[in-house]
Amino acid sequence: MALFGEDRSRTEDELLQGDAATRALSVTAVENDFVEGVYEKLASVYDLTFGPTLHPGRVQALQRMQIHPGDKILEVGVGTGINCSMYPSNTEITGIDFSAGMLEKARERVARKETKNVRLLQMDAQDLKFEDNTFDIVYAPYLISVVPDPVKVAREMRRVCKPGGRIIFLNHFLSPNKLLSKAERMISPLTVHIGFKSDLDLPAFLAQANLHPISIEKVNIPRIWSLVTCVKD
Repeated sequence: MALFGEDRSRTEDELLQGDAATRALSVTAVENDFVEGVYEKLASVYDLTFGPTLHPGRVQALQRMQIHPGDKILEVGVGTGINCSMYPSNTEITGIDFSAGMLEKARERVARKETKNVRLLQMDAQDLKFEDNTFDIVYAPYLISVVPDPVKVAREMRRVCKPGGRIIFLNHFLSPNKLLSKAERMISPLTVHIGFKSDLDLPAFLAQANLHPISIEKVNIPRIWSLVTCVKD
């Protein structure tokens, strides 16, 4: 299996080049109250609207985690708990979310499927209440482009990840194509109302979060979603 997907020609130097370390990540700004409101509204329909269409990316993300027995895994933005039953039963899963409505759905799912290795907590991803170097894998599925401060979230994820552990983002990012990126910037103020900014700048995000990807792959259909795998050094 190839390590890199369609973006394999993009080297780390290319990702971090230019003004990436200082440029704005998006034209759209949001606050926690806004994000919470969006996801409270989406909680009842999320599985129907974003479940099957985004599932291939979830499956591929689990493959990239290289999970071992006994691993401690943190899912940042657990949502309705779609992923919870996908993890091996011999791992320890912690799922956090800011939305009470989403967490209620996740708890119902975990109870219904009798998933015993999952704990669910309400928490702000920008202020994780865990000690440094706690988790073997830290994973943010379809989250990083809607939080108010993506870089702060990524730094928190890095902090709680053990050295040598994997930090994984599954998300939509701004297209490198000039025409598509222009359109994505134009519609970003609208897409936040369905749960994501369409123009989050991946090179800028990685540079400002001090993360170094070992792979960037396009997933789902259409292939406008990226699976970004990093290792904490």
